[in-house]
Amino acid sequence: MAMAVRLTPVLVPASAQFKQFALVSRKTQFRVSTAATMATGGPQSSSKVIDSHLHVWASPQEAADKYPYFPGQEPTLPGDVDLLLKSMEEAGVDGALIVQPINHKFDHSLVTSVLKKYPSKFVGCCLANPAEDGTGVKELENLILKDNYRAVRFNPYLWPSGQKMTNEVGKAMFSKAGELGAPVGFMCMKGLGLHISEIEELCTEFPSTVVLLDHLAFCKPPINDEENQAFSALLKLSRFPQVYVKLSALFRVSRKPFPYDDIAHTLSQVVSSFGANRVMWGSDFPFVVAECGYKGAKEAVSLIASQIPLSYSELDWIMGRTISQLFQNQWLS
Repeated sequence: MAMAVRLTPVLVPASAQFKQFALVSRKTQFRVSTAATMATGGPQSSSKVIDSHLHVWASPQEAADKYPYFPGQEPTLPGDVDLLLKSMEEAGVDGALIVQPINHKFDHSLVTSVLKKYPSKFVGCCLANPAEDGTGVKELENLILKDNYRAVRFNPYLWPSGQKMTNEVGKAMFSKAGELGAPVGFMCMKGLGLHISEIEELCTEFPSTVVLLDHLAFCKPPINDEENQAFSALLKLSRFPQVYVKLSALFRVSRKPFPYDDIAHTLSQVVSSFGANRVMWGSDFPFVVAECGYKGAKEAVSLIASQIPLSYSELDWIMGRTISQLFQNQWLS
């Protein structure tokens, strides 16, 4: 059966008089990887499987007793840590980055309790508070230094009306995150096009702050000019070496049901632009449970990757090695 071949130019060292380029076929690379797998009895993953994006919130009983929901943000589905741990065990996932959920808004006490109870399994991503009085800068510092959060989420829709993430408070928090070595995740739920100029400005002004783009920056496989422009803008962000992409919440960005195979071409282009070592898988638990199940969220990536195809090494980066390296092997402790 015929298979499309993507050719990647690779620079080969040469004399000062000339430069020679060689073409390395991904098809050939994949066949070599497959042969090695057959010889050894299976792919040799050098990393743990780490979920780069999920949430936990209090059970109704926990909310009544100690960890109340933010008024108007009561969850409509279970997302307690016991369900998460069971789901991770069944799927063979070793650790995760917990993103503070909107259900508790800026009250981080529930997530903090989970981080303290399972320090070798979970890393925390706090939620930035863009209050105009600037108190969010100190809150961010305390969450990182005192409660051991390792990343922060910028939700542009929490900024005061008419304000952008590049306002004085936003820049102060973005700069502080970089100073403290905490990556900043952007949630562009209403479209990357609305926020691309802010992200570019922050990356340019503060190159030491690492950036995580949640859920492929909400770029669906493009089918019109507007979506093509947004996806092109995503790929162009690869020029900033501090930018990483989360291959997460596939059910949100795909137009197809599980295994979301219309994402294959998208993933191929993202890996070509950023490299697999700047791409990381995430589930978006517990929302994914009702879509394809937690285990299905993990399996979908391998099924999509096989269409491109990605090498086992590239898949290893995406499924855990990228985020483990970014957070300095937190999950090896």
